[in-house]
Amino acid sequence: MRWVALTAVAPMAWGTNYFVTHEFLPADRPLYGAALRALPAGLVLLALSRQRPRGAWWWRSAVLGLLNVSVFFVLVYVASQVLPTSLASTVMAVSPLAMMLMAWPLVSERPRTAHLAGAAIGLAGVCLMLLTGTESVSVPGVLASVSAVLVSSFGHILAKRWSADVDVLASTAWQLTAGGLFLLPAAAVVEGPPPALSVPAFLAFGYVTLVATALAFAAWFTGLRHLPAGTVGLIGLLNPVTGVLLGTAVAAEVLTVQQLCGLVLVLAGVVLGRPTRAGRRGSGQVPAQAAGRLLDLKHD
Repeated sequence: MRWVALTAVAPMAWGTNYFVTHEFLPADRPLYGAALRALPAGLVLLALSRQRPRGAWWWRSAVLGLLNVSVFFVLVYVASQVLPTSLASTVMAVSPLAMMLMAWPLVSERPRTAHLAGAAIGLAGVCLMLLTGTESVSVPGVLASVSAVLVSSFGHILAKRWSADVDVLASTAWQLTAGGLFLLPAAAVVEGPPPALSVPAFLAFGYVTLVATALAFAAWFTGLRHLPAGTVGLIGLLNPVTGVLLGTAVAAEVLTVQQLCGLVLVLAGVVLGRPTRAGRRGSGQVPAQAAGRLLDLKHD
C-alpha cells in the first residue's frame, strides 16, 4: 500500500494546482505558464538525479516531454478556459479507462475486472460530484479535454514501457526539462516577453513547480513503475475529489448530498482497483537510490 499512498500524492497535488493557477497565476499567458511550471521542475529533479540521458533516452525524453508535458499542459489550459471546471474534470476522469486499454497492447497488462469496475464506479462518482446539469458545452473544449486524456494516457504508458531500466527521478527530470524547452521558444514567439510576476504569483509558481509538478510527476511515474496501469489510473480519480474538498475548505463551499454520494463512489472505485498480492509480486522495482531521493524531496 505504500506505493498507492505515494502515487496518490500526484493527483492530490494536481487537484490543488487548479485552484492555485486560477487564483494567482496570469490567465493570459498559458505557454509561459506551462514553461515556467515544467522547466524549473525538470531542472530541480535533474540536479537531484545527477544523470543525463544516454543513447535512446535522448529521443525518448523528447517524445515523452512533448506528450506528457508540452502538448498535455497546453490542451488542459485550453479545456479549462472554455469549459466549466466540473465538465473538464469529468471528461478527464475517463483517463483510467484510456490507460487500461492502452496498457494492454503496449505493456501487456490486460485489464482486470476489478479495474474496469472501479473505473466505471469512479467515473459515476465524479459525474455525481461535478455535474449539475447547468454547464454549457463547448465542442472545441470537449475535444481539447478528450485529446488531453488520450495524449497523457499514451505518454504515461510509453513512460512505463520505456523506463524500467532507468532511474525514475532521472527519466522524470528529462521529460519535464524537454517539455519546458519545447514550450519556452513557443511562448516567446506567441506571447512575447515573459510576464511580470507579483510576489503572490512568484510564490504560487514555486508551489506549482516544486509540489504540483516536480514532486507530483516523480510520485506518479514511481507509481507506474510499481503498480499496474489500471491501479494508477484509478488513483488519478483523487484529482477531482481534491478539487471539491479544497473548494469546501478554502472557499467555504457546502458539500451537497449528491456530492457526498459521488465522493463515496470515487473512493470505492479507487479501493476496488487496489493491487492484489499477485499484482504486487509481479510489479517492477524502482532502484532504492531513486526511491530514497524521491522521499527526501517529499519531506523537504
